Amino acid sequence: MNATLPLMNEFQFPAIDRRRLETLQVNLGYKCNQSCVHCHVNAGPRRTEMMDLETVETVMRFLSASVTRTLDLTGGAPELSPHFRSLVTQARRLGIEVIDRCNLTILEEPGFEDLAPFLASNGVRVVASMPCYLEDNVDRQRGEGVFQISIRALRRLNALGYGKPETGMTLDLVYNPQGPSLPPSQAKLEVDYRRHLGGGYGIEFNRLFTLANMPIQRFGSTLISKGQFNGYMRLLKDAYQEQNLDTVMCRSLLSVDWKGYVYDCDFNQMLGLPLHIAGKPRVHLADLIGKDLEGNPIVVRDHCFGCTAGQGSSCGGALNS
Repeated sequence: MNATLPLMNEFQFPAIDRRRLETLQVNLGYKCNQSCVHCHVNAGPRRTEMMDLETVETVMRFLSASVTRTLDLTGGAPELSPHFRSLVTQARRLGIEVIDRCNLTILEEPGFEDLAPFLASNGVRVVASMPCYLEDNVDRQRGEGVFQISIRALRRLNALGYGKPETGMTLDLVYNPQGPSLPPSQAKLEVDYRRHLGGGYGIEFNRLFTLANMPIQRFGSTLISKGQFNGYMRLLKDAYQEQNLDTVMCRSLLSVDWKGYVYDCDFNQMLGLPLHIAGKPRVHLADLIGKDLEGNPIVVRDHCFGCTAGQGSSCGGALNS
């Protein structure tokens, strides 16, 4: 794996500060049933890093003392955590919205047959990876046969009411480019997704999120191996749009790793760039219970241009589509 952090200091990203915390994004572990080419986490079946019960309990203590109203669960495949369901049900009892960043194929894995009904019964919002509406492109990026498995999983979710406007059960899809390029217009691509997935497979969903690929971990290493890293970084820098600074996700989101340590965003977590506060080298979530981080400076490097390039990119899709 080629390291990308030493290459993230050529440009100077503008200084930005945190605002009121709205979302706690928790990485429950790096284990996944897939090993996708575009993955910025380098997740896979052989990863063993998983959040323990003590840290999960810390997450709940933080949420109980916080004004944060959204818990965003990610991984790896967050559903592989033995504490996933307990965390979901506890958060929902507090009236907190729960997002499951789902790779879809986990819904079809042996032993997870009741996962989709569990998500539905708890009103979990599903944000599902579907990097293209074409089978060949999806299988090339995520593995042979993944497209058809994903279609079966989407049909399973639709049958439970997900993706249908009248049910209030949200199913959003996530698009990633195939290589070192910026995503196309989110609004226009959503129309294409509806035409191909709806017309061809009867799939319904609420929204499409277009995300830029981050030049870190597996994707960044691949760029280096192919001699494309510098060109991609220049593309991101040249496409910088100042207005996107106002709505980048790190202003209102806090990222927690599987050990409970805190970062300004998931990408900083993968680069080993922890939240800076009070001169500490790194901060645990337990130390932030009841604390206000508004105004705290955000740790930035060149990869941040990936969130401000073109229409912008965040865990909620384009910033100015």
